[in-house]
Amino acid sequence: MGRKKKKSFMTPKAGRRKARKRLSTTTARQKKEFTYRGYDVETLSNMPMFPEDGAEEYLIRLLPSRVRRSISRGLSEQNLRFRERVARSKTNTIRTHRRDMPILPEFVGKTLAVHNGQHFVEIAVKPEMIGHYLGEFAITRRGVAHSGPGVGATRSSKHVALK
Repeated sequence: MGRKKKKSFMTPKAGRRKARKRLSTTTARQKKEFTYRGYDVETLSNMPMFPEDGAEEYLIRLLPSRVRRSISRGLSEQNLRFRERVARSKTNTIRTHRRDMPILPEFVGKTLAVHNGQHFVEIAVKPEMIGHYLGEFAITRRGVAHSGPGVGATRSSKHVALK
C-alpha cells in the first residue's frame, strides 16, 4: 500500500513572514509626514504665538513647559532681533551666539551656525528640533583623551606597573 502524503501546515511565524513579503513587493514604503503634537510644520509656522482675537489654537500652548515659560516672560531683545534676522534671511547660514533661543517652526529648513565657545557649529534645523534650544545642538564640552605619563610628570606618576 502506498504511503499517504503528510499534510503540511504553515506555522504562524511563516505565515506572517509570507504576508510581509507579499506586502513589501506590492507597495513601496511611504515616508510618514512629520507632525508636532498633531500639527504639520506649515500649520505651526502660520499659527500665532500667543492667543489673539479669541484664537483657540496658538503655538505657545504646544511647546514644552520650559520653552513656554521663557517665551511668556518675553524673549530678550537680542533673541527678538535674531528671530527677525532669521525671518528676513535669504542666505544659507546664519551665525549666532544665541544659544538660549528656542527653536520655533519658522526656523525649520534654515541652517544656523551656533557658537559653542570655540567655533561655530552648523545646524540644519529639522522639524523634530522644534521646542528645543539652539545650544542643545552645539555641544560645548569635549571628552578628555589622556595619554601615558609624559614630560613634566612627577616621579611617582612616571611609574608604570609591571602587570
